[in-house]
Amino acid sequence: MKHVPLLLMVFIWACSSQPQYDLVILNGNVHRGDGQDPVVMDIGIVSDSIVTMGNIKPNKTAVVIDAQGLEVSPGFIDLHAHLDPIYNLPECESMLRQGVTTALGGPDGGGPWPIGKHLDTLEIMGTGINVAYLVGHNSIRKYVMGLEDRAPTANELATMKDLVKQGMQAGGYGISTGLKYLPGTFSKTDELVALSATASEHGGIYTSHLREEGLGLFEAVYEALEIGRKANIPIVLTHHKVMGKPMWGKSEVTLGMVDSARNVGIDVMMDQYPYPASHTGIGVLIPAWCRAGGQEAFAARLQEPVLRDSIKAGIIHNLLNDRGGSDLRRVQFAKVTWDQSLEGKTLYDWCVSKNLEPTLENGAELVMEAQLNGGANCIYFAMDTEDVKRIMQHPMTMIASDGRLVAPGSGHPHPRWYGTFPRVLGQYVRDSSFLDLKTGIYKMTGQPAQRLGLTKRGILKEGSYADVVIFDRQTIKDESTFIDPHHYPTGIHYVLVNGEITLTPDGFTDVRQGKVLRMNQEE
Repeated sequence: MKHVPLLLMVFIWACSSQPQYDLVILNGNVHRGDGQDPVVMDIGIVSDSIVTMGNIKPNKTAVVIDAQGLEVSPGFIDLHAHLDPIYNLPECESMLRQGVTTALGGPDGGGPWPIGKHLDTLEIMGTGINVAYLVGHNSIRKYVMGLEDRAPTANELATMKDLVKQGMQAGGYGISTGLKYLPGTFSKTDELVALSATASEHGGIYTSHLREEGLGLFEAVYEALEIGRKANIPIVLTHHKVMGKPMWGKSEVTLGMVDSARNVGIDVMMDQYPYPASHTGIGVLIPAWCRAGGQEAFAARLQEPVLRDSIKAGIIHNLLNDRGGSDLRRVQFAKVTWDQSLEGKTLYDWCVSKNLEPTLENGAELVMEAQLNGGANCIYFAMDTEDVKRIMQHPMTMIASDGRLVAPGSGHPHPRWYGTFPRVLGQYVRDSSFLDLKTGIYKMTGQPAQRLGLTKRGILKEGSYADVVIFDRQTIKDESTFIDPHHYPTGIHYVLVNGEITLTPDGFTDVRQGKVLRMNQEE
């Protein structure tokens, strides 16, 4: 080379030093995921990572996506995902099609146990999205204490603390509680503080399905704040909402509680799904005390006339003041294994079909019958849209689906399982201008990434993983409805997971390039 002119040597060196991209995204309106204004630029990807952002001339072997006129965003991070069906649906298509590239499982106190074995299995199996997990308090308490309605002994509490430690060391991102569900509802605050402090020692977060979301909402929010303060752990009030007509409008109070807590140094945030209806088991309408000990104990109590009357009164109270929304038409069956003809029908419809007057009393009788038959999943129309909007707009609220992996045609699911993220970007950003686009994207990318301590996801920058969503802001739309739920959203053109294209305008590809994420370990 000593005879080659110097300028030519510099040119040859410059050409040879250019990355040989595997994939290039050109001309996109790029949102970094930090809440700032987008910039038109190109993105160069090698293997699973972004290596260049700016003006790029693609090499001949690179796959090129022309994103002119489209929004380019980090992949959405779902902070509240029910991943239980992942062994049957490892491709995670229902989440990928709405732009989700990373999901946090194990919410509401549930989730797999032991968590380490589960994560190992997922790594071998392969998943369509990146998955992370919380350690479920209910799972651990049930493992140690069953469904007993009492405080743990000193030895039992020590065992549960050790199990939380094991879960965190296996890669858990924190602890979740489901204080409305069995057996979490039987726990007292001091138990939750002790277990959360263990998670905190390992850098985890505390997410809570509050003890009450209706008449007892204020006390439940206060309890979560106290747990966070005493355990010194970051808090997420998960799927934050206000249930039941008597409480509509009270989100002003709970959001004020969040602001006050933050002002005194308590690290509290929220996540939310953008719908005025919830989804859970029909058992949520039944007083928790009567289900202690499990299904056989519940059935036995129903045989005692005095206890049955008390149980029925509790159900009527919940139908009137909580998830029942004071109207049997507000309780819609979603999954009924023992009578699929009820799926999509309401508690009102069931009364009519049985030639019963659709009263709260008869509705309560059918709730007991449903539970005796093995339970059912239901959609509860007991929220007010103004509360949904007020919570969404709060700067500490992130978007999360509370959705479950689903295959088209299975049951009658809540539409959030298909459309959470497109619904925000379509209805609340484009159609109503309730949020601006950069804020909406931040609430589902950079903000949840920060909550989880992810530094290379939820953000588009050189060195970050190439989890990317490319969508048309003019056409993105959730197509799933409460009446006709099994529809994928529209307007999302491409989804990349760790640099691999899994969704194109031509359809979905089952490439399973997701990674199992473990806290305090390499992302």
